[in-house]
Amino acid sequence: MANSKVTTVKLKEMKEKGEKITVLTCYDYSTAKVLDQSGIDVLLVGDSLGMVLLGYESTIPVTMDDILIHTRAVSRGTRSALVIADMPFMSYQISVSESVRNAGRFLQEAGANAVKLEGGREISKTVEAINAAGIPVMGHLGLTPQSINKLGGFRVQGKDEAAARIILNNALALQDAGAFAIVLECVPAPLAKMVTERLDIPTIGIGAGVNCDGQVLVIHDLLGLYSDITPKFAKQYAALHLTINEAVTKYKAEVKEGKFPGPEHSFGMDEKEIGKLY
Repeated sequence: MANSKVTTVKLKEMKEKGEKITVLTCYDYSTAKVLDQSGIDVLLVGDSLGMVLLGYESTIPVTMDDILIHTRAVSRGTRSALVIADMPFMSYQISVSESVRNAGRFLQEAGANAVKLEGGREISKTVEAINAAGIPVMGHLGLTPQSINKLGGFRVQGKDEAAARIILNNALALQDAGAFAIVLECVPAPLAKMVTERLDIPTIGIGAGVNCDGQVLVIHDLLGLYSDITPKFAKQYAALHLTINEAVTKYKAEVKEGKFPGPEHSFGMDEKEIGKLY
């Protein structure tokens, strides 16, 4: 029997019960089916696809079309998990009306259940407007990759009292604006714990310690498929790059040696019919 659909309301109930929320990034149909069948609560079509799939050095070049294409694929492979689409750089910074229109496309055209935006108090009016249009919004604070040029690199955020207070106040502002959850990325564990305790909505940590209401990892980091950057917070649960290399090396050898394809991988033909061609 299939699990019931995860909703934003269910995530709030999970926080209230103390039940941890599991989130993974996902970018394609086949992986979505596997993760959904594994019982993962939330699939995030992250703009991280720009780095792990498209080979960019950051998430900044990722476009609306990129996220829409991959969100459609993930939505088609998902039955139970909540599907959240990342709003890419410059898709929500120009105007509130354009932000609402772009957010709506992820639900209407791509089958997402919600969207995620980076930023704090400065985007609160945008979060309010998107939420008012019936589109659930997840926030994202701390290390916000779309602001990497402003932040000066991939660095832990909120390490002193002033910076920590800004993150806490931004989290409260996003909650007041109607966000249903907030990702806390690369913030000190004690700060993440405080934010989690102060909010009524769930926090999802990535490099933010164990006391968040849930955790998210990039699927390529979890499976050992991406080695360009190895974040401290990423735990590798498999080394599939080795498995893939072994399989491909074996395939290459069998083709070179004439062992593949064998009879079991080939199709026959009546000898009389092939004889007529000579």
